Amino acid sequence: MPNTIAFNEQYPVITESDNLYARAVNIMTPVTQTLAKGPGQYITGVAPKYLKRGKDAHVWDVDGNEFIDYNMGIGPISLGYCYPRVDAAISAQLKDGITFSMMHELEVTLAELVHRVIPNAEAIRISKTGADVTSAAIRVARAFTGRKKVLCCGYHGWHDWYISVTSRNSGIPEEIAALSATFEYNDIESVKQALDADTACVILEPFVFAAPKDNFLQQLKAVCEANGTLLIFDEMWTGFRIAVGGAQEYFGVKADLACYSKAFANGMPISLLTGRKEVMQLFNEEVFFFTTFGGEALSLAAAVATIQEMIDQNVPAVLAAKGKLLREGYNQVAAETGMQQYTSCTGYDCRSLVSFNAPGQDPLHMKSFVQQELFKRGILWSGFHNMCFTHTDADIAHTLAAYREVLPLLQQAIANNGVSSLLKGKPVEAVFRKVSNFNTKPVVKAL
Repeated sequence: MPNTIAFNEQYPVITESDNLYARAVNIMTPVTQTLAKGPGQYITGVAPKYLKRGKDAHVWDVDGNEFIDYNMGIGPISLGYCYPRVDAAISAQLKDGITFSMMHELEVTLAELVHRVIPNAEAIRISKTGADVTSAAIRVARAFTGRKKVLCCGYHGWHDWYISVTSRNSGIPEEIAALSATFEYNDIESVKQALDADTACVILEPFVFAAPKDNFLQQLKAVCEANGTLLIFDEMWTGFRIAVGGAQEYFGVKADLACYSKAFANGMPISLLTGRKEVMQLFNEEVFFFTTFGGEALSLAAAVATIQEMIDQNVPAVLAAKGKLLREGYNQVAAETGMQQYTSCTGYDCRSLVSFNAPGQDPLHMKSFVQQELFKRGILWSGFHNMCFTHTDADIAHTLAAYREVLPLLQQAIANNGVSSLLKGKPVEAVFRKVSNFNTKPVVKAL
């Protein structure tokens, strides 16, 4: 029988998912278009591989199993699947057309709205993906400063300038890789030591899960200004989620450039680059950044509707309130079950992280076991609580009740040193991020 949102006795049947995977595996390299959605992030043999539809905070896979979703499309679903106001805007625009031979009025409507809500949005560019706008930000920063080097912290997409600092850097010339370096979040000294006269920009996620300490973001802005280096916020996760105006509004720090995608169009593909006009005006003549689909009207309509709904409903406050119930509730369950020494939930309320650590146990195996048991209980989970506006109190209550069942099972497995033996299939893989070798300094030019 298909799984439902209930405390099931059986793991979900995933026959059709496996059939689709068998069809894909020999002709798609790899089978997933985004690593975070791929089979490596889910325990083999239990987790479905393909979803079919969604409504509010629930999704259904191709076998008919229903789950409460805490991944939310890996970020873009901020209001909920098939959200009426957004879908109505898309449907209305679809009747008039999708992509046109000249500019569309919605480009102006969206730009004016963004100009009102984003603190540094003196000027705005519209594109399709996060990697588009982070790479455009790097290019225009280099043009504006006349410098070449980049310091980065976080995940910023697939383009050469960033991916060269990771383990997946094949195909990138050494000359390009030598221009990028990294620093550790909350370590202002590592930034100071790395900055030099050829550093064009510092780009970072304002936070991932850890909060800035000792006014880190304010200090970062100050040292960048003193060095003539542009500060770029990658707000893919923070924008429109921690506040409508993103981390700039929340922390009171205005970046020179800021990049957005994911949350502000409730699933439609669109991204934004905002920034100081004197920097952004270089896109008029000197710096090339254009794409045919930048003015695609369905995404523009979705973005306008989503942002307006976020303002009207004060969505960031709702995300925080619901996420707080989960974050604090998880930690309470961990304490009640004697598991607080092995697991905790940290981060901001709108997006929190569950982590594991027990002597002699692989944290990924512990995570895999919890994920396995949550799938059985109708919950799609990858260790995060990515909140959306339509997560209900019943969803949260069911999730906390599931944790109350699963954490004691994990505790028993730890006591018996048998977490790995209880896995039904291959455990999840590490999330692809820059996870080691931080504080790499830029290459110094030979005299």
